[in-house]
Amino acid sequence: MRILVTGGAGFIGSALVRHLIANTSHEVLNFDKLTYAGTLSTVEEVAESNRYGFVQGDICDAAAVRAALAEFRPDVITHLAAESHVDRSIDGPGAFVQTNLVGTFVMLSEARSYWQGLDEGARDPFRFHHISTDEVYGSLGEDGLFTEETPYDPRSPYSASKAGSDHLVSAWGHTYGLPVLITNCSNNYGPYHFPEKLIPLMIAKALDGEPLPVYGAGDQVRDWLFVEDHVRALQAVFERGAIGRTYNVGGHNEKQNIQVVQTICAILDRLAPRADGRPYAAQITHVADRPGHDKRYAIDATRIGEELGWRPQETFESGIEKTVRWYLDHQDWWRPLVAAKASERRGIA
Repeated sequence: MRILVTGGAGFIGSALVRHLIANTSHEVLNFDKLTYAGTLSTVEEVAESNRYGFVQGDICDAAAVRAALAEFRPDVITHLAAESHVDRSIDGPGAFVQTNLVGTFVMLSEARSYWQGLDEGARDPFRFHHISTDEVYGSLGEDGLFTEETPYDPRSPYSASKAGSDHLVSAWGHTYGLPVLITNCSNNYGPYHFPEKLIPLMIAKALDGEPLPVYGAGDQVRDWLFVEDHVRALQAVFERGAIGRTYNVGGHNEKQNIQVVQTICAILDRLAPRADGRPYAAQITHVADRPGHDKRYAIDATRIGEELGWRPQETFESGIEKTVRWYLDHQDWWRPLVAAKASERRGIA
């Protein structure tokens, strides 16, 4: 198939691009604006493939989207392009409304026009796959899991914008018959994660001897999903998922934020001990909590397992070990990003 990936230079998008080129015979077009969090270095290893192409474009630019669709003629659109950092959404929600809501509207409008112009043989297999987040469901208590039937209850500008985009996709499916798919995933981690998110930020700050800022008591719980497990799930969904279906994708790895940071510190103690012999955990410092910080997310991924046979291959312990090792071995990738001050935490009350 021919797969158009929006946001293919970002974290999850680039992992999907690399996976598809390395493990399938699909052709891939990477459509990315190349914002602060998108860099073509994430796809360098597949850039020479004759099944890979790149177009720099903005999902809010209807003409650019239309031209890419007309030239590449995809069988599948996997829509990952989004603003995704909660702290940034608190400081500047406008960019999240523009990209995540307006951009998704533009993608849907252009995809619908393109799809309606296809002949019947090409129209039937076409899919518009929208990739979203578990944060649209709000915050869980001590018990329970998010299912595909959990009511939406977004709590941050970021999650509200993603919830809105999910609803747009669903509406285009119901109203116009566009063959849509939606996936909602838990927290991703792994190689090429931009160093503003918790795991890469803690690794970078630890190695630089800086304080490791943990919001509040650090007792917020997240379900952690290794990014390579996630992109295998995405492939399963756009290849075999039922039209109009939502699939939750989770790693079955619930951890408190403080546990995640402590695990990173313990791995670094073993792989790259500090020169003074002190443990990296001594750098942990607790800071004022994020406004409206959700307490717990946890995914029930039963549906995708039963219907499509997907299971995560990595435990948190194996995945975080691979991740820390990758950041130790690829400091030439993330250090320039940190030096550019793009990785500062934001949104503190």
